[in-house]
Amino acid sequence: MGDRKVDQNGPMRVLVTGGTGLVGRAIEHVVKEEGGAREGEEWIFLSSKDANLMDMGETRAVFQKHQPTHIIHLAAMVGGLFKNMRANLDFWRNNIYINDNVLQAAHEVDAVRVVSCLSTCIFPDKTTYPIDETMIHNGPPHESNYGYAYAKRMIDVHNRAYHQKHGRCYTAVIPTNVFGPHDNFNIEDGHVLPGLIHKAYIAQKEGSPLVVWGSGTPRRQFIYSLDLARLFLWVLREYHEVDPIILSVGEEDEVSIKEAAEAVVEALGFKGQVTYDTTKSDGQFKKTASNAKLLQHHPNFTFTPFKQALKQTCDWFVANYDNARKSWGSRPPISMQSWSIAVTWCSWRSNHNSPRPFSARSQTTSPGNTSSSPWQQV
Repeated sequence: MGDRKVDQNGPMRVLVTGGTGLVGRAIEHVVKEEGGAREGEEWIFLSSKDANLMDMGETRAVFQKHQPTHIIHLAAMVGGLFKNMRANLDFWRNNIYINDNVLQAAHEVDAVRVVSCLSTCIFPDKTTYPIDETMIHNGPPHESNYGYAYAKRMIDVHNRAYHQKHGRCYTAVIPTNVFGPHDNFNIEDGHVLPGLIHKAYIAQKEGSPLVVWGSGTPRRQFIYSLDLARLFLWVLREYHEVDPIILSVGEEDEVSIKEAAEAVVEALGFKGQVTYDTTKSDGQFKKTASNAKLLQHHPNFTFTPFKQALKQTCDWFVANYDNARKSWGSRPPISMQSWSIAVTWCSWRSNHNSPRPFSARSQTTSPGNTSSSPWQQV
Protein backbone atom coordinates (compact mmCIF):
# COMPACT_ATOMS: atom_id res chain seq x y z
CA MET A 1 0.00 0.00 0.00
CA GLY A 2 1.23 3.50 -0.82
CA ASP A 3 2.18 6.24 1.65
CA ARG A 4 -0.92 8.31 0.96
CA LYS A 5 -3.54 8.56 3.71
CA VAL A 6 -7.04 9.24 2.43
CA ASP A 7 -9.27 11.76 4.20
CA GLN A 8 -12.43 9.70 4.45
CA ASN A 9 -14.51 12.82 5.08
CA GLY A 10 -13.01 14.86 2.24
CA PRO A 11 -14.28 15.26 -1.34
CA MET A 12 -14.34 12.06 -3.36
CA ARG A 13 -12.07 11.44 -6.32
CA VAL A 14 -14.02 8.74 -8.14
CA LEU A 15 -12.54 6.48 -10.79
CA VAL A 16 -15.08 4.64 -12.95
CA THR A 17 -13.71 1.65 -14.85
CA GLY A 18 -15.68 0.78 -17.96
CA GLY A 19 -16.68 4.41 -17.81
CA THR A 20 -17.65 4.83 -21.44
CA GLY A 21 -20.11 1.94 -21.66
CA LEU A 22 -23.81 1.67 -20.95
CA VAL A 23 -23.73 2.19 -17.18
CA GLY A 24 -20.66 4.42 -17.20
CA ARG A 25 -22.34 6.85 -19.57
CA ALA A 26 -25.48 6.78 -17.42
CA ILE A 27 -23.44 7.57 -14.31
CA GLU A 28 -21.74 10.42 -16.16
CA HIS A 29 -25.15 11.80 -17.11
CA VAL A 30 -26.38 11.66 -13.51
CA VAL A 31 -23.17 13.30 -12.28
CA LYS A 32 -23.12 16.08 -14.87
CA GLU A 33 -26.74 16.65 -15.88
CA GLU A 34 -28.65 15.82 -12.71
CA GLY A 35 -26.32 17.41 -10.18
CA GLY A 36 -25.18 14.06 -8.84
CA ALA A 37 -21.69 15.33 -8.06
CA ARG A 38 -21.10 17.23 -4.87
CA GLU A 39 -18.91 20.29 -4.43
CA GLY A 40 -15.21 19.48 -4.75
CA GLU A 41 -15.65 15.99 -6.15
CA GLU A 42 -13.78 14.80 -9.21
CA TRP A 43 -15.06 12.03 -11.48
CA ILE A 44 -12.79 10.21 -13.95
CA PHE A 45 -14.30 7.87 -16.55
CA LEU A 46 -11.83 5.32 -17.90
CA SER A 47 -12.07 3.27 -21.06
CA SER A 48 -9.99 0.34 -22.30
CA LYS A 49 -7.82 2.81 -24.21
CA ASP A 50 -6.48 4.15 -20.92
CA ALA A 51 -5.30 0.82 -19.55
CA ASN A 52 -5.55 -2.90 -20.21
CA LEU A 53 -7.01 -3.95 -16.87
CA MET A 54 -6.01 -7.57 -17.54
CA ASP A 55 -2.42 -6.38 -17.09
CA MET A 56 -1.43 -5.62 -13.48
CA GLY A 57 1.29 -3.18 -14.51
CA GLU A 58 -1.07 -1.06 -16.60
CA THR A 59 -3.78 -1.24 -13.94
CA ARG A 60 -1.41 -0.18 -11.19
CA ALA A 61 -0.09 2.68 -13.33
CA VAL A 62 -3.50 4.18 -14.09
CA PHE A 63 -4.53 3.95 -10.43
CA GLN A 64 -1.27 5.58 -9.32
CA LYS A 65 -1.82 8.32 -11.89
CA HIS A 66 -5.33 9.23 -10.76
CA GLN A 67 -5.07 8.35 -7.05
CA PRO A 68 -8.80 7.68 -6.58
CA THR A 69 -10.41 7.66 -3.17
CA HIS A 70 -13.44 5.77 -4.50
CA ILE A 71 -13.90 3.35 -7.41
CA ILE A 72 -16.95 2.19 -9.33
CA HIS A 73 -15.80 -0.96 -11.10
CA LEU A 74 -17.82 -1.68 -14.25
CA ALA A 75 -15.17 -2.97 -16.66
CA ALA A 76 -15.64 -6.57 -17.75
CA MET A 77 -15.64 -8.90 -20.70
CA VAL A 78 -19.35 -9.27 -21.44
CA GLY A 79 -21.73 -10.65 -24.03
CA GLY A 80 -25.06 -12.26 -24.68
CA LEU A 81 -26.19 -15.85 -24.37
CA PHE A 82 -24.56 -17.27 -27.48
CA LYS A 83 -21.27 -15.43 -27.01
CA ASN A 84 -21.08 -16.84 -23.47
CA MET A 85 -21.79 -20.35 -24.71
CA ARG A 86 -18.90 -20.12 -27.17
CA ALA A 87 -16.30 -18.61 -24.87
CA ASN A 88 -16.72 -19.67 -21.24
CA LEU A 89 -12.95 -20.02 -20.72
CA ASP A 90 -12.27 -16.52 -22.04
CA PHE A 91 -15.01 -15.05 -19.87
CA TRP A 92 -13.57 -16.79 -16.81
CA ARG A 93 -9.89 -15.92 -17.32
CA ASN A 94 -10.27 -12.35 -18.56
CA ASN A 95 -12.71 -11.30 -15.86
CA ILE A 96 -10.68 -12.94 -13.09
CA TYR A 97 -7.62 -10.98 -14.23
CA ILE A 98 -9.55 -7.70 -14.44
CA ASN A 99 -11.21 -8.01 -11.06
CA ASP A 100 -8.11 -9.14 -9.17
CA ASN A 101 -6.02 -6.33 -10.66
CA VAL A 102 -8.61 -3.61 -9.98
CA LEU A 103 -9.19 -4.59 -6.36
CA GLN A 104 -5.48 -4.95 -5.60
CA ALA A 105 -4.67 -1.63 -7.26
CA ALA A 106 -7.48 0.02 -5.28
CA HIS A 107 -6.01 -1.36 -2.06
CA GLU A 108 -2.53 -0.15 -2.99
CA VAL A 109 -3.70 3.46 -3.46
CA ASP A 110 -5.64 3.24 -0.17
CA ALA A 111 -9.03 3.66 -1.79
CA VAL A 112 -11.79 4.06 0.77
CA ARG A 113 -14.56 2.38 -1.25
CA VAL A 114 -14.90 0.10 -4.23
CA VAL A 115 -18.33 -0.73 -5.62
CA SER A 116 -18.10 -3.54 -8.17
CA CYS A 117 -20.78 -4.80 -10.49
CA LEU A 118 -22.05 -8.37 -10.48
CA SER A 119 -25.06 -9.82 -12.32
CA THR A 120 -28.02 -12.01 -11.49
CA CYS A 121 -26.50 -14.67 -13.75
CA ILE A 122 -24.17 -15.50 -10.85
CA PHE A 123 -26.98 -17.15 -8.88
CA PRO A 124 -27.49 -20.93 -8.83
CA ASP A 125 -29.42 -22.36 -11.76
CA LYS A 126 -31.33 -24.76 -9.52
CA THR A 127 -32.81 -22.60 -6.79
CA THR A 128 -35.96 -21.27 -5.20
CA TYR A 129 -37.45 -17.92 -6.14
CA PRO A 130 -37.16 -15.09 -5.53
CA ILE A 131 -33.38 -15.17 -5.23
CA ASP A 132 -31.71 -12.90 -2.70
CA GLU A 133 -28.23 -11.82 -1.66
CA THR A 134 -27.70 -14.79 0.70
CA MET A 135 -28.00 -17.37 -2.11
CA ILE A 136 -25.06 -16.44 -4.35
CA HIS A 137 -22.88 -19.44 -3.48
CA ASN A 138 -25.58 -22.06 -2.95
CA GLY A 139 -24.94 -24.03 -6.12
CA PRO A 140 -23.54 -23.88 -9.67
CA PRO A 141 -24.81 -21.23 -12.09
CA HIS A 142 -26.49 -22.03 -15.40
CA GLU A 143 -24.09 -24.10 -17.52
CA SER A 144 -24.28 -21.81 -20.54
CA ASN A 145 -22.41 -18.91 -18.88
CA TYR A 146 -20.57 -20.51 -15.99
CA GLY A 147 -17.25 -18.80 -16.88
CA TYR A 148 -18.64 -15.29 -16.54
CA ALA A 149 -20.84 -16.20 -13.57
CA TYR A 150 -18.08 -17.79 -11.48
CA ALA A 151 -15.68 -14.92 -12.26
CA LYS A 152 -18.28 -12.43 -11.05
CA ARG A 153 -19.01 -14.49 -7.95
CA MET A 154 -15.35 -14.32 -7.01
CA ILE A 155 -15.64 -10.54 -6.57
CA ASP A 156 -17.74 -11.27 -3.50
CA VAL A 157 -15.00 -13.59 -2.24
CA HIS A 158 -12.39 -10.91 -2.99
CA ASN A 159 -14.35 -8.29 -1.06
CA ARG A 160 -14.74 -10.48 2.00
CA ALA A 161 -11.05 -11.38 1.97
CA TYR A 162 -9.93 -7.73 1.73
CA HIS A 163 -12.25 -6.91 4.62
CA GLN A 164 -10.93 -9.78 6.71
CA LYS A 165 -7.24 -9.04 6.14
CA HIS A 166 -7.18 -5.27 5.65
CA GLY A 167 -10.50 -3.98 7.00
CA ARG A 168 -11.53 -2.72 3.58
CA CYS A 169 -15.20 -1.90 2.98
CA TYR A 170 -15.33 -3.00 -0.65
CA THR A 171 -18.72 -4.20 -1.84
CA ALA A 172 -20.71 -5.14 -4.94
CA VAL A 173 -24.12 -4.52 -6.46
CA ILE A 174 -26.16 -7.11 -8.34
CA PRO A 175 -28.36 -5.50 -10.98
CA THR A 176 -30.88 -7.34 -13.08
CA ASN A 177 -30.90 -6.87 -16.89
CA VAL A 178 -29.75 -3.33 -17.69
CA PHE A 179 -30.76 -1.37 -20.78
CA GLY A 180 -30.71 2.21 -22.00
CA PRO A 181 -29.00 4.71 -24.30
CA HIS A 182 -25.35 3.98 -25.16
CA ASP A 183 -25.98 0.24 -24.97
CA ASN A 184 -24.30 -2.13 -27.42
CA PHE A 185 -27.01 -2.94 -29.96
CA ASN A 186 -25.19 -5.90 -31.46
CA ILE A 187 -27.68 -8.34 -32.94
CA GLU A 188 -25.67 -11.54 -33.10
CA ASP A 189 -23.98 -11.49 -29.69
CA GLY A 190 -25.84 -8.76 -27.83
CA HIS A 191 -28.24 -8.58 -24.94
CA VAL A 192 -31.92 -9.14 -25.42
CA LEU A 193 -33.43 -5.63 -25.39
CA PRO A 194 -30.81 -3.77 -27.45
CA GLY A 195 -30.77 -6.69 -29.88
CA LEU A 196 -34.54 -6.57 -30.23
CA ILE A 197 -34.47 -2.82 -30.75
CA HIS A 198 -31.83 -3.03 -33.48
CA LYS A 199 -33.46 -5.94 -35.27
CA ALA A 200 -36.92 -4.36 -35.18
CA TYR A 201 -35.46 -1.10 -36.52
CA ILE A 202 -33.93 -2.91 -39.51
CA ALA A 203 -37.03 -5.03 -40.11
CA GLN A 204 -39.10 -1.84 -40.16
CA LYS A 205 -36.76 -0.26 -42.69
CA GLU A 206 -36.70 -3.35 -44.93
CA GLY A 207 -40.32 -4.37 -44.55
CA SER A 208 -39.28 -7.80 -43.30
CA PRO A 209 -40.60 -9.87 -40.35
CA LEU A 210 -39.13 -9.49 -36.89
CA VAL A 211 -37.86 -12.96 -35.92
CA VAL A 212 -37.17 -13.44 -32.20
CA TRP A 213 -35.00 -16.41 -31.28
CA GLY A 214 -36.58 -18.73 -28.74
CA SER A 215 -40.13 -19.20 -27.55
CA GLY A 216 -40.51 -15.80 -25.87
CA THR A 217 -41.49 -17.45 -22.57
CA PRO A 218 -38.37 -16.76 -20.41
CA ARG A 219 -38.87 -13.96 -17.92
CA ARG A 220 -36.59 -11.10 -16.92
CA GLN A 221 -36.51 -8.04 -14.67
CA PHE A 222 -35.18 -5.02 -16.57
CA ILE A 223 -33.63 -1.95 -14.95
CA TYR A 224 -33.13 1.34 -16.80
CA SER A 225 -29.48 2.42 -16.88
CA LEU A 226 -30.31 5.88 -15.48
CA ASP A 227 -32.08 4.32 -12.50
CA LEU A 228 -29.09 2.04 -11.93
CA ALA A 229 -26.71 5.01 -12.16
CA ARG A 230 -28.65 6.89 -9.48
CA LEU A 231 -28.53 3.81 -7.28
CA PHE A 232 -24.79 3.43 -7.82
CA LEU A 233 -24.23 6.90 -6.39
CA TRP A 234 -26.42 6.03 -3.41
CA VAL A 235 -24.46 2.81 -2.77
CA LEU A 236 -21.14 4.63 -3.07
CA ARG A 237 -22.18 7.20 -0.44
CA GLU A 238 -24.73 5.56 1.80
CA TYR A 239 -24.39 1.76 1.72
CA HIS A 240 -21.68 0.67 4.15
CA GLU A 241 -21.75 -3.11 4.02
CA VAL A 242 -19.38 -5.61 2.45
CA ASP A 243 -22.32 -7.89 1.69
CA PRO A 244 -23.63 -7.29 -1.85
CA ILE A 245 -27.01 -5.76 -2.60
CA ILE A 246 -29.44 -6.52 -5.43
CA LEU A 247 -30.51 -3.47 -7.44
CA SER A 248 -33.71 -4.35 -9.23
CA VAL A 249 -37.29 -3.49 -9.92
CA GLY A 250 -39.82 -5.56 -8.01
CA GLU A 251 -40.86 -9.12 -8.76
CA GLU A 252 -44.18 -7.79 -10.01
CA ASP A 253 -42.36 -5.92 -12.80
CA GLU A 254 -40.84 -9.04 -14.34
CA VAL A 255 -41.79 -9.47 -18.01
CA SER A 256 -41.52 -12.28 -20.54
CA ILE A 257 -39.32 -11.94 -23.61
CA LYS A 258 -42.52 -11.96 -25.65
CA GLU A 259 -43.85 -9.01 -23.64
CA ALA A 260 -40.51 -7.24 -24.07
CA ALA A 261 -40.64 -7.79 -27.84
CA GLU A 262 -44.19 -6.44 -27.95
CA ALA A 263 -43.06 -3.36 -26.02
CA VAL A 264 -40.23 -2.78 -28.51
CA VAL A 265 -42.68 -3.13 -31.40
CA GLU A 266 -44.92 -0.53 -29.77
CA ALA A 267 -42.08 1.88 -28.97
CA LEU A 268 -40.72 1.79 -32.53
CA GLY A 269 -44.11 1.73 -34.22
CA PHE A 270 -43.20 -1.50 -36.01
CA LYS A 271 -46.06 -2.66 -38.25
CA GLY A 272 -44.67 -5.92 -39.60
CA GLN A 273 -45.05 -9.55 -38.60
CA VAL A 274 -43.42 -10.89 -35.43
CA THR A 275 -42.46 -14.58 -35.30
CA TYR A 276 -40.63 -16.78 -32.80
CA ASP A 277 -38.02 -19.32 -33.86
CA THR A 278 -38.50 -22.05 -31.29
CA THR A 279 -35.62 -24.11 -32.66
CA LYS A 280 -33.26 -21.69 -30.92
CA SER A 281 -32.24 -21.78 -27.27
CA ASP A 282 -34.24 -19.94 -24.62
CA GLY A 283 -31.40 -19.89 -22.10
CA GLN A 284 -32.25 -19.73 -18.42
CA PHE A 285 -36.02 -19.54 -17.93
CA LYS A 286 -36.10 -17.04 -15.07
CA LYS A 287 -33.92 -15.35 -12.44
CA THR A 288 -36.56 -13.58 -10.37
CA ALA A 289 -34.73 -11.43 -7.82
CA SER A 290 -35.96 -9.89 -4.58
CA ASN A 291 -35.31 -6.19 -4.03
CA ALA A 292 -36.40 -6.38 -0.38
CA LYS A 293 -32.96 -5.39 0.91
CA LEU A 294 -32.85 -2.37 -1.39
CA LEU A 295 -36.30 -1.25 -0.27
CA GLN A 296 -35.28 -1.68 3.35
CA HIS A 297 -32.27 0.61 2.90
CA HIS A 298 -33.72 2.99 0.29
CA PRO A 299 -37.53 2.75 0.53
CA ASN A 300 -38.31 5.96 -1.37
CA PHE A 301 -36.50 5.18 -4.61
CA THR A 302 -38.78 5.39 -7.67
CA PHE A 303 -38.00 3.36 -10.81
CA THR A 304 -38.75 4.67 -14.28
CA PRO A 305 -41.70 2.68 -15.73
CA PHE A 306 -40.45 0.02 -18.16
CA LYS A 307 -42.33 1.23 -21.24
CA GLN A 308 -41.29 4.84 -20.65
CA ALA A 309 -37.63 3.87 -20.28
CA LEU A 310 -37.84 1.61 -23.33
CA LYS A 311 -39.37 4.39 -25.44
CA GLN A 312 -36.55 6.74 -24.42
CA THR A 313 -34.01 4.08 -25.34
CA CYS A 314 -35.62 3.44 -28.73
CA ASP A 315 -35.80 7.16 -29.48
CA TRP A 316 -32.12 7.52 -28.61
CA PHE A 317 -31.16 4.58 -30.83
CA VAL A 318 -33.08 5.92 -33.82
CA ALA A 319 -31.59 9.40 -33.40
CA ASN A 320 -28.05 8.03 -33.00
CA TYR A 321 -28.23 5.00 -35.29
CA ASP A 322 -25.17 5.81 -37.40
CA ASN A 323 -22.88 6.14 -34.39
CA ALA A 324 -24.45 3.78 -31.86
CA ARG A 325 -22.40 0.74 -30.91
CA LYS A 326 -23.55 -2.26 -32.90
CA SER A 327 -20.65 -4.72 -32.66
CA TRP A 328 -18.44 -6.33 -30.02
CA GLY A 329 -15.28 -6.43 -32.10
CA SER A 330 -13.85 -7.35 -35.46
CA ARG A 331 -15.98 -10.33 -36.40
CA PRO A 332 -17.18 -10.08 -40.02
CA PRO A 333 -20.76 -8.90 -40.62
CA ILE A 334 -23.46 -11.49 -41.15
CA SER A 335 -26.46 -11.48 -43.41
CA MET A 336 -29.86 -10.17 -42.32
CA GLN A 337 -31.27 -13.68 -42.62
CA SER A 338 -28.88 -15.03 -39.97
CA TRP A 339 -29.21 -12.23 -37.44
CA SER A 340 -30.61 -13.30 -34.11
CA ILE A 341 -31.83 -12.05 -30.80
CA ALA A 342 -29.87 -13.48 -27.89
CA VAL A 343 -31.84 -13.86 -24.67
CA THR A 344 -29.31 -12.88 -22.02
CA TRP A 345 -28.70 -12.21 -18.40
CA CYS A 346 -25.31 -10.52 -18.23
CA SER A 347 -25.22 -6.75 -18.41
CA TRP A 348 -21.91 -4.93 -18.21
CA ARG A 349 -19.84 -3.58 -21.03
CA SER A 350 -17.30 -0.89 -21.90
CA ASN A 351 -16.57 1.10 -25.04
CA HIS A 352 -13.29 2.52 -26.34
CA ASN A 353 -13.04 6.27 -25.86
CA SER A 354 -10.63 8.52 -23.95
CA PRO A 355 -11.39 9.33 -20.30
CA ARG A 356 -13.42 12.43 -19.56
CA PRO A 357 -12.55 13.65 -16.05
CA PHE A 358 -15.20 15.86 -14.47
CA SER A 359 -14.86 18.13 -11.47
CA ALA A 360 -17.85 19.48 -9.56
CA ARG A 361 -15.88 22.69 -9.07
CA SER A 362 -15.84 23.44 -12.77
CA GLN A 363 -19.16 22.12 -14.01
CA THR A 364 -20.40 24.27 -16.88
CA THR A 365 -23.11 22.07 -18.34
CA SER A 366 -26.62 22.99 -17.26
CA PRO A 367 -29.43 20.39 -17.16
CA GLY A 368 -31.13 22.06 -20.09
CA ASN A 369 -28.05 22.21 -22.31
CA THR A 370 -28.26 19.00 -24.29
CA SER A 371 -25.58 20.00 -26.77
CA SER A 372 -22.84 18.82 -24.41
CA SER A 373 -24.76 16.06 -22.71
CA PRO A 374 -23.24 12.56 -22.93
CA TRP A 375 -26.82 11.30 -22.99
CA GLN A 376 -27.54 13.02 -26.28
CA GLN A 377 -24.26 12.37 -28.04
CA VAL A 378 -22.41 9.17 -28.89
